[in-house]
Amino acid sequence: MRSGLIGKKLGMTRILAEDGRDFAVTVLQVEQHEVLSHKTIEKHGYEAVVVGTVETKENRLTKPMQGYFKALGKKCYKKLKEFRLSLSDAPAVGTVYGAEMFTAGQLVDVTGTSIGKGYAGPMKRHNFGGLRATHGVSVSHRSHGSIGNREDPGKVFKGKKMAGHLGCETVTIQNMKVYGTDGNLLLIQGGVPGAEGSYVLIKDAAKGM
Repeated sequence: MRSGLIGKKLGMTRILAEDGRDFAVTVLQVEQHEVLSHKTIEKHGYEAVVVGTVETKENRLTKPMQGYFKALGKKCYKKLKEFRLSLSDAPAVGTVYGAEMFTAGQLVDVTGTSIGKGYAGPMKRHNFGGLRATHGVSVSHRSHGSIGNREDPGKVFKGKKMAGHLGCETVTIQNMKVYGTDGNLLLIQGGVPGAEGSYVLIKDAAKGM
């Protein structure tokens, strides 16, 4: 397993291939990543690499983060991420890499925060069919109906599909195909979770073929 990338979602577009087929792709902007430090079993209890990207000014960081980068003697970065991997396979501290680490046709897992939709009913949230349009149903056509039984069990089970908060959750889509790269842009076939301008995590597919 290799370390991954942090990309900024710019939006979606369509690309026309040479054989006439067109593909919907998500465009991710990937700045240069720098390996800042290693986590070791002796000191931290696990092995990982700490990667930083999206360079920023020192005065835009909190005091603890300013001290963190000052102790490392590194440039200040807006985004930090730990990648769990064996240090025998890890890149050396100071290594710089970007979108070129992924190639066209490769499968990746993309993790992002889904778009928040606020409070939603059961039809929108869980794809319920709703109640009948007539025959005694009034004012509650989009409700979920009964939520339990009689005296036994006498309660509503946890996890019952009901109306509630929709979206704004961490979502991972596995085995997405990389269409290609263009400079610091990474093109992923299909839609990735998150709103435009949000940041997503791209890693080698855990279950890829």
